[in-house]
Amino acid sequence: MSLTASSSTRAVIGAAGDALLDERRQLSLDELAQLASLPDSVVPSVAALAHEVRLAWCGPDVEVEGILSAKTGGCPEDCHFCSQSAKFETQVLATPFLDTGEVLRAAEETARLGASEFCIVLAVRGPDERTMTRLLELVPMVRDRVGINVAVSAGILTGEQAKRLADGGVHRYNHNLETARSHFPNIVTTHSWDERFDTCKLVHAHGMELCCGVLIGMGESAQQRIELIGQLREVEPAEVPINFLNPRPGTPLADVALVEPLEAIRWIALFRLGLPSVILRYAGGREVTLRELQSMGMTSGINALIVGNYLTTLGRTPTEDLQMLDDLRMPIGVLSKVL
Repeated sequence: MSLTASSSTRAVIGAAGDALLDERRQLSLDELAQLASLPDSVVPSVAALAHEVRLAWCGPDVEVEGILSAKTGGCPEDCHFCSQSAKFETQVLATPFLDTGEVLRAAEETARLGASEFCIVLAVRGPDERTMTRLLELVPMVRDRVGINVAVSAGILTGEQAKRLADGGVHRYNHNLETARSHFPNIVTTHSWDERFDTCKLVHAHGMELCCGVLIGMGESAQQRIELIGQLREVEPAEVPINFLNPRPGTPLADVALVEPLEAIRWIALFRLGLPSVILRYAGGREVTLRELQSMGMTSGINALIVGNYLTTLGRTPTEDLQMLDDLRMPIGVLSKVL
C-alpha cells in the first residue's frame, strides 16, 4: 500500500470513528461502502473501531441466549440454505412438537448457563391455531417457572397472531430477513421478502422486541450486504443475529464455499458500524467460518451469543464460550427489557 493510499485509508476509518463516537450519528450507506472496499490489511483496524463503537453505544455486557428447535423439519418453504425444508432430500427428519417437560428442561439448562433469553424455534411457514395454542401455553409457563425471557421464532405472522403472542408474554420475536431484497428471490421462492418485512413490522407494532437476523455467504455481493444493512434499519431490530452459511448436504447451497475468516471479521465489524445500537449476536456458522478467530469476532462488534447447539448443527460447548468471555473479561448481562 502506498503512502497516499495508506493516508486515504486512515482518513476513511478516522471519519467513521468521528461520526459514530464524537457526532453520535449513523454512517450513511455510502460511508459503509467505503469501509467495505478497504484492503484486507486494515480489517483489524476496522474491527478495533467496531469494538470501540460497541462499547460506546451498548456498554461492556454480553447477552447469552439458548435456542431450542421445538418442532424440527418438514417445513413447506424452500429456503435454499435450510436442511429443514421438506423440498430437499436432507438428513433432517420431521419431528412433532416437543412435550412440555422437554421444553422446560431445555429452558432450565439455558438459565443455568447465565442466559437471559430462551428462544423456542419452529420449522413452519407460520403458526396454525394448534401451534398458537401450544405456544401460548408454553411461553408463560417457561417465563414464570424458569424466570427467563422467552423468545419465539414461528415464521410469518398475521396481525392477530402478533397481538396474541405479545399479549401472551413473548418478549422477543425472531424473524430473519436473511439477505437483501434484491438477492432474496435467488434464495427463496415459496414466499416473498416483503412477507418477511411485513412480519417484522407487525412485531414492532404489537410491542415485542424484534430479533431479525442475517445469513452471510449465500452468493450475495458486498453491495447487497450494504443494502441489507439499510433494510434492517427500516425494521429497527433490537437484535441482529449474524449467521454465516454452513452448507448443508442436500440443499441447493450445499456446494457453496465458506466465507473466509478475515472476510467474516470485516462484515461483523461493518454490521456493528452500520447498526451501532443493536444487540449483535454470534449465531450459526461461526465455528466453521471463523475457526481460531472467534475471540477476534467478540472484539469486532459482537455483544451477544447463542450458546450450545443450533437448530440442525452443533455449536461449541457452552463451557468453551463462557471461558472465552471470561478470558476477554466480558461480563454477562441483560441488554434489553427484562421480565
